Amino acid sequence: MKKAYIETYGCQMNISDTELMHGILAEQGYVAAEGPEDADVILVNTCAVRDHAEQRVLGRVGQLQQFREGNAGLVIGVTGCMAQRMGDDLLGKAGGVDLVMGPDGYRKLPEVLGALRPDSRTASGSRASLPVFGSPPAAGGLSVLGFDPFENYEGVAPRRTSKVSAWVPVQRGCNYRCTYCIVPYVRGDEKNRDAREILAEVRALADDRVPEITLLGQTVNSYVWEDWTFPRLLREVARVEGVRRVRFTSPHPNDFTRELVEVMAEEPAVCKQLHLPVQSGSNRTLKRMLRRYTVEEYREKIAWVREAIPGIALSTDVIVGFPGETEEEYEATLALMREIRYDDAYMYRYSLRDGTPATRLPAEQFIAGDVAQARLEKLIEIHRAIQLQINRAELGGVVEVLVEKEARRGGLQGRTGSNKVVTFEGPASLIGGFTRVRLVATSGSTFTGALDGDVVQRVA
Repeated sequence: MKKAYIETYGCQMNISDTELMHGILAEQGYVAAEGPEDADVILVNTCAVRDHAEQRVLGRVGQLQQFREGNAGLVIGVTGCMAQRMGDDLLGKAGGVDLVMGPDGYRKLPEVLGALRPDSRTASGSRASLPVFGSPPAAGGLSVLGFDPFENYEGVAPRRTSKVSAWVPVQRGCNYRCTYCIVPYVRGDEKNRDAREILAEVRALADDRVPEITLLGQTVNSYVWEDWTFPRLLREVARVEGVRRVRFTSPHPNDFTRELVEVMAEEPAVCKQLHLPVQSGSNRTLKRMLRRYTVEEYREKIAWVREAIPGIALSTDVIVGFPGETEEEYEATLALMREIRYDDAYMYRYSLRDGTPATRLPAEQFIAGDVAQARLEKLIEIHRAIQLQINRAELGGVVEVLVEKEARRGGLQGRTGSNKVVTFEGPASLIGGFTRVRLVATSGSTFTGALDGDVVQRVA
């Protein structure tokens, strides 16, 4: 019995891709290994958004070499966005990498792993019967790179890692070209899935009693397939019998419409939570980021959703220290954060990514590291204070929680409809179901709760 271990770094799309790879390998008789120590194949599925993530992967690949001892046939591969960005160079820089595979190559995994088996070597030590992926690098490994404009992995049954919540990709790639972002260059142009296939996947999940669905795309609300728009797709998914909660991530402000707001407000299964990246509170910085909207337009869309769905939980992404960002522009971002008051935020200092347009900006525009870090720390401080105020105001309330798993420090962990994490004491039998929990304390980012009497609702 062959075993595969996949270690995942990065975003939700990478998590979903790991499920795809496990599904593809399962069709060839592989089972998921609990850890790298007993695996025949180790894949590190990677992110390329920030340099820090790539450095972690390089270090991790070095650590994984220890498992070759006593396992001569072990294959170690790097997949995903970092693999696509660095390509064959990974075989030299990471040492001991047998396979480099980009996000459009996963269907070829079984074929490539077959070519990498020890018995595929000739007497001279070279690979025999190599599949046509281009010439193998001198290091002896194989690379599967490039883009397939039609690859949406239709027909692949993912191996789900959760029976409580499921990622359902509706698109791959991105047609936007934000100047700081590597994603279009490592995942290719936008490719939208057949709406009928998406709905069939959701119905199958509902039949398997998975209560929560998250529709996934790089700019998920730009989805269009034939005469299907994203609002139409969201409404149909929300009406699938058995689905209790529907989320989507991550929308782009340009494609955020009143029609989408109407669906969010009208469909009970759509969670009253929205992640809408703003990135900066300065129009000049947004223009230089090529974000294609203004602060005023962004504010207007936030106003739409708050008017239609009072109490909606908002989250966002913010970058500080973008090349050329002045102190005044940075202060405008802080002012916007104070004005909108997000329930949650993912905050970063600008990270240079080779191959992106921002790298060609004049050198003198790049912000010194200590200055960018100070800006980030102040932003985090302001956001956390706001978040604490918002969450303290919710204490004493009773919320419906989807119980996801056992908490690290004991008890159970779940999420509210507004995507807030709650830990509480309760029996493990509640996992996978809904229960009512009273919010009794908050750390600022998460809640501690207590079961609200004996009211427990299980998924049917």
